[in-house]
Amino acid sequence: MTYDVSQHPHDRTTPDPQRGAEHFDFDFRPLDDLDEGQRWSTWLEVEPLSRGPEPRPAWVVTSQAAVDTELGVLKTGKEADAFLLERAVPDTDPTHPPGDFGQSVVMVAKRYRSEEHRTFHRSGAYTEGRRVRNTRDARAMAKKTAHGRAVAAGQWAWAEWQALTRLWTLGLPVPYPVQVDGTELLMEWITVEGEHGHETAPRLAQSRPEPGLLASYWEQTRDAMALMVQAGIVHGDLSPYNVLAAGERLVVIDLPQVVDLVGNVNGMDFLLRDCTHMATWFRARGLAVDEHDLFGELMAHAF
Repeated sequence: MTYDVSQHPHDRTTPDPQRGAEHFDFDFRPLDDLDEGQRWSTWLEVEPLSRGPEPRPAWVVTSQAAVDTELGVLKTGKEADAFLLERAVPDTDPTHPPGDFGQSVVMVAKRYRSEEHRTFHRSGAYTEGRRVRNTRDARAMAKKTAHGRAVAAGQWAWAEWQALTRLWTLGLPVPYPVQVDGTELLMEWITVEGEHGHETAPRLAQSRPEPGLLASYWEQTRDAMALMVQAGIVHGDLSPYNVLAAGERLVVIDLPQVVDLVGNVNGMDFLLRDCTHMATWFRARGLAVDEHDLFGELMAHAF
């Protein structure tokens, strides 16, 4: 049972004749049981390396008293589903209406499915050169046991976590990674202002930018890809569907398949494919760009 032990206006100190000192009278109130679709924050349940990089944004809620509340499905995918999840600290001030919350934030909870529940299986070309941290897990994955399938799902979540953490630290425009726990990855919800408040930012493929903004988007795309290449990283599945148009800035998403440009034998092929996907979209909207020119420019950053 969890209790609220904060002092209330009627709490007081009174002398204790037997103890010869003042003692405190507290009003212990059991907090309400959590509703369906709620859980206590898992922030402190994960190891420190599974929590977001520092310095952390001010909006990250780290209180042990926070409650996670499911808000609904954001997007379903072939290998993972994304949900909106609110992490909030209940307001225990007795003068406030019941149900009020103090610090709160809405995040994206991306949950990877085990292999038997996926409609798409990642190509082994993406995992070339990757290592499984535990040899027992590696054997289970090779034998495709139930444990192995669960490990595989967690490996994709961990791979995306590592990519987001590294790229965020490098200054790349990606969602801030809040934490990873097994097959669940919590990250920043990228939004734009809509008619009814905050709304999920549209994918670049759904946007219709005017010429000036289109040119800015292309420069941002080149800069982001160059920054990844300088770090020896290739997105591996970059397209207008894996980039969000958040007002005047672009944010790169969906990063579980990132590959090592040099360590993966398919690295150069993936980079050229990323260049082709992005250049084709911009060219179709009237911008004179070429994927081969972009590829050559990026290669100059790589070596």
